[in-house]
Amino acid sequence: MQALLNAISQMHNTADAHRVFHGRGGMYPGCEHWALDWFAPVWVLTSFKPATDDELAQCQSALQARWDTLAPGEPLNWVFQCRATGQTETRLMAGSVPEVHVVTEQGARYLVHVMRGQNHGLFLDMAHGREWLKNHAKHENVLNLFAYTCAFSVAALQGGAAQVVNLDMSQAALAVGQQNHRLNELPAKARFLGHDVFKTWGKISKMGPYGVIVIDPPSYQKGSFIATKDYIKLIRRLPDLLEPQGHVLLCLNAPELDTRFLHSQVAEAAPALRFVERLANPVAFVDIDPEKSLKVLHYQNA
Repeated sequence: MQALLNAISQMHNTADAHRVFHGRGGMYPGCEHWALDWFAPVWVLTSFKPATDDELAQCQSALQARWDTLAPGEPLNWVFQCRATGQTETRLMAGSVPEVHVVTEQGARYLVHVMRGQNHGLFLDMAHGREWLKNHAKHENVLNLFAYTCAFSVAALQGGAAQVVNLDMSQAALAVGQQNHRLNELPAKARFLGHDVFKTWGKISKMGPYGVIVIDPPSYQKGSFIATKDYIKLIRRLPDLLEPQGHVLLCLNAPELDTRFLHSQVAEAAPALRFVERLANPVAFVDIDPEKSLKVLHYQNA
């Protein structure tokens, strides 16, 4: 785990949430199961294999040593999460976690919850997607499918969107999304629909057409969405939902499915869409095989 310890010894105390170490990208042999994130003021260490007491003690020592340099006299706060068996175990290792935990990214504020569940409320690898939307949302009607806690919506409204329609099956996630909008003192130009996207096309269509559509689904969620059979159903709807020259971000975080999967789906179901670019992932998420990392593809209605 020397690569992880080296990353800890070089990390910085920055304001924005970000990934510090991404072993999952395969760039550090032997450390593929480790990840370290900064959700100020808490470090979150994740292992996808069982971790020994000795390994955790080494991480504690490295974190404490670096923190003493970065913030002398300030308490070290860190959480360990193990995802080794399909079930998540999360432990507070030192310090504390804010009862209301708010982090920042690119001038926006987001609620996170690092002590429960596998998803903390903000996907750090999607930072460039949010930045792209903020830069392309001005005066646009934006559709945000699988909105989760509505971080894309926050970015869109900060970029001057005319309206954002957020849709997600989880009412709890949307409730956090509404809190995120209030945190950022955004205008009341967002809608929050707690529905199954496949049963809501009529309502979605009535609120369109859209200048920008973001589709960021889970790759596999039984009873909700399975990319290999359901993604094409979404793509097939895009020509009718998009404005002329409208933009769409197709997102997919499934190591087993590459960009060719999305390109072939678009070619079959919406051939009028023109591929523009693949958005780069944050540098921290570098992967030895880019096709296994997060894919964010920008298309435009021709």
